[in-house]
Amino acid sequence: MINFLNNFWQEEEGQDLVEYSLLLAFIALAAIGVLTNVSKSVNGLWTTVNSSLTNANSVAKAGAS
Repeated sequence: MINFLNNFWQEEEGQDLVEYSLLLAFIALAAIGVLTNVSKSVNGLWTTVNSSLTNANSVAKAGAS
């Protein structure tokens, strides 16, 4: 029984899979954080451009009358 436990404790098969899984989870969390910030920036940019186009359209309509 002690032999089995020693072999089990020293066995390194599958260790790479655990390390790659942890690395993948870390990259996924980092990507979620980055994409959240990027989406806020894109949303703000979209709002600014939309307001500018709306104002330009209003001015163009007023000038055409």
